[in-house]
Amino acid sequence: MRTLASAAVAGRTAILTALTAFAAPAAGQHPVAPGDPLPGITPAEFEEFRLGLEDFLEVETAEEGLGPAYNATSCAACHSVPAIGGIAPVATVRAGIRDADGTFRDFDPARGSLFQLFSIPTHGCQSVIPAEANVIAHRVPIPLFGAGLVEAIADADILRLDDPHDLDGDGVSGRAALVTDRATGELRVGRFGWKAQVATLLEFGGDAYRNEMGITNDLFPAELTFNLTELQLRLCDPLPEPEDVPEPGTGRRGIDNFESFMRLLAPPARGDVTGPVARGRQVFESIGCAACHVPALATGPSLNPVFDRRPVPLFSDLLLHDVGTGDGIAQAAAMPNEIRTPALWGLRHRRPLLHDGSAATILEAVVRHAGEARAARDRLPELSAADLAALMAFLESL
Repeated sequence: MRTLASAAVAGRTAILTALTAFAAPAAGQHPVAPGDPLPGITPAEFEEFRLGLEDFLEVETAEEGLGPAYNATSCAACHSVPAIGGIAPVATVRAGIRDADGTFRDFDPARGSLFQLFSIPTHGCQSVIPAEANVIAHRVPIPLFGAGLVEAIADADILRLDDPHDLDGDGVSGRAALVTDRATGELRVGRFGWKAQVATLLEFGGDAYRNEMGITNDLFPAELTFNLTELQLRLCDPLPEPEDVPEPGTGRRGIDNFESFMRLLAPPARGDVTGPVARGRQVFESIGCAACHVPALATGPSLNPVFDRRPVPLFSDLLLHDVGTGDGIAQAAAMPNEIRTPALWGLRHRRPLLHDGSAATILEAVVRHAGEARAARDRLPELSAADLAALMAFLESL
């Protein structure tokens, strides 16, 4: 990580100045539609994408391992708007305890804060939030478009933006989330999830398969239950663990197929860059929004040309920040007040906004910012009506 103010300035400035190209499609070029695969993939990769999409759409049953507690019966149930891989008007629930000194703790550190909404309707399998919970939070799905490009960003490039002590004096003190990759045991930079709690798409899919559908797998081999006895668990879920096993015909697990689908999903196409949109981009940067919503990063070197040193115009630094919209839940490396900077690409396809879906409009979401984003937010009243309209036009174009 950076330890000098000069390194903090250099890292952020290099990204902002060298990788901000995010143009609309060239004249006559057909834009990629939401849910399409990355342009330029091979036939073999397209077959992987297709197999992944099939598994993403599959509706699971109790006979296949669904439950005992779960939030959805398929991946697509939470990722379908405006196309498969997007979002959905649903929210998961997390709960815990905030002690008198403000420290957050899970009821069971081994299982975390998630409490599923549904359960197999026999034997009392529901995970019930204890009455002593004084922190209850909701989280809406995050779109997966372009996730493979995000995964291909080198850890070192995210760490160059890491500035936990605001050494560059801009009031922004984002920090990288260092998490353990369950597949390799290595310490990596987290980049997926509202708390940047996961570093890879394989683990992201494995986490969701177990947490959201109750289907155990090689990365998450134990059921996520709360206060169930061993007898209840056997009655609720008699299948042996892990429930996600390789298919005889392909040798691939469900989590392998999920990984392929997410990795090969194309990023959202940019809307038209009109005069007001171009002006809005200038306003966006001038008031300080780009300090966290870094316009573009880049993938690292790769033998696959689809991922080799490609710009990733996601408008996020992938760091954890306190911008006044935290959900009160500590998770992995993230403190209760921290949220990973949401990527803004594809923003025009998303409603509602913020981690809990509590903001109905872009302007409402912006106004709700505080903490490290307070200075940028407080510049809004200083904008002319034309500049404010241009800023909103820019954000609506993403």
